[in-house]
Amino acid sequence: MCKIIKEMLPPDVRVARDAQDLLVECCVEFINLLSSESNEVCNREDKKTIAPEHVLKALEVLGFGEYIEEVYAAYEQHKLDTLDSPKGGKFSGVEMTEEEAVAEQQRMFAEARARMNNGLTKPAEPGTDPAVDS
Repeated sequence: MCKIIKEMLPPDVRVARDAQDLLVECCVEFINLLSSESNEVCNREDKKTIAPEHVLKALEVLGFGEYIEEVYAAYEQHKLDTLDSPKGGKFSGVEMTEEEAVAEQQRMFAEARARMNNGLTKPAEPGTDPAVDS
């Protein structure tokens, strides 16, 4: 959060530590308020998962309607960024070649088959092929 504060201000402006702490507390409180109202909107629609449209409606209900267009644009940009980003996937931070991924997948499938066929078995060591170890 402090990084965001610094990025938003001119380089010659300093922010006292107490002011930074206060800004962080305000952000936390705002997120709690928005989350709570989003949940209320979601419940009124008999849904179990808060969706982006619930958050946008909550902004309107809380009197922040003037920000909806900008928030929606940021959300759309975020969707584009995460789709295009190599880190946007479920396994971000995991670096392996396609061949290594296929080998790992095959190892995991073989372990699952062995557990289903023979009961619980000891997991194979990485780098070994359980299908060949028979």
